[in-house]
Amino acid sequence: MKDVALGLAQLGRALRAHRVATSLRDELDAAEALAWVDALDREEVRTALRIALRISRSDFDTFDRLFQAFWEGRPPAPSVPARDHERERARVRATPSLHWNPDSRRLGGPPEPGAHGSTPAASPEAVLRRKEFDRSWSDRDLATMERLLARLARRLATRRSRRWRPTHGRGRADFRASYRRALRTLGEPVSLARRARDLDRPRLVFLLDTSGSMDAHSRFLLSFVLCLRRAAPGAEAFAFNTELVHLTSALAPGKIRLTLDRLAARVRDWSGGTRIGDCLAAFVHGHLRTEVDSRTVVVVLSDGLDRGDPAILAEALRTIRRRARKLIWLNPLLGDARYQPTQSGMAAALPFIDHFAPAHDFASLERLLPHLAS
Repeated sequence: MKDVALGLAQLGRALRAHRVATSLRDELDAAEALAWVDALDREEVRTALRIALRISRSDFDTFDRLFQAFWEGRPPAPSVPARDHERERARVRATPSLHWNPDSRRLGGPPEPGAHGSTPAASPEAVLRRKEFDRSWSDRDLATMERLLARLARRLATRRSRRWRPTHGRGRADFRASYRRALRTLGEPVSLARRARDLDRPRLVFLLDTSGSMDAHSRFLLSFVLCLRRAAPGAEAFAFNTELVHLTSALAPGKIRLTLDRLAARVRDWSGGTRIGDCLAAFVHGHLRTEVDSRTVVVVLSDGLDRGDPAILAEALRTIRRRARKLIWLNPLLGDARYQPTQSGMAAALPFIDHFAPAHDFASLERLLPHLAS
């Protein structure tokens, strides 16, 4: 909490330097507001701070510019009289800039310089966010990507829902429940009832195409599913190519790449051909009733290159969509602007899909997060 207070004090000082009125009381309100938002969601943090610091509409642009600089770990441009410019510049250089650390959920100093020196450069993580899954990956890059996927899974597992639940700890005062509680003590309000936003725990079922054309992409999404089950157990995973295999029992804790190698050995015809319609029909007949209900989001990862009958695929998806909360189809080919979903399998699937999106790099998986949680 001390680091958060220090960071917010720096933000308040920068706002006042730009003639945006903030007070110590506002900064304390902002520190408390950060405890009730998703610390990894930039828009939630920005909105919470803008409200708590009582930023007027005329100062929105100034606040957004300063917040952007602080979020990215850059010092804001000072707004001082010309005669004090050099003195203020020296003070800013000596003061660590405010930086939001999503892992520690704190506002603090800038990240430590890397082993290669302090020269500003694109971080390895920033580069890997845009690196396509079907490129060549070194062992170091794979390890970094595993950490990114684990962080993404934690974001989904700890996402706050719109629902509120009673809590015995910190939370928003529930005056209606407090009045009811006061009736037990002859109308004397001995204690306040409180509510807090509940965690959104979506039910997820992944159907992963492990045919040859999907090999690299399915392995990365399987890594994401492994990380997700560690953060919030409950996601189910199936692999399909020429037949359907239930993978969940094999998603045991341990080294991700070792687990993936074991899965590749377990699934017949891994990296082979694919019969999407037949495999999804097998899922409908064998697992739909037990694994999917009105709260379940079903995610299919496939390029839609089906060697089977498109009518079978369409009927299977129609049945899944009728029972599930949402049907998402991830197609890595959508990462190419020239791609058109005109293949018979993909064309048959489109009428039943709620969200059709690419899954060719980490950034595309990040954009998927709100659709998995809603």
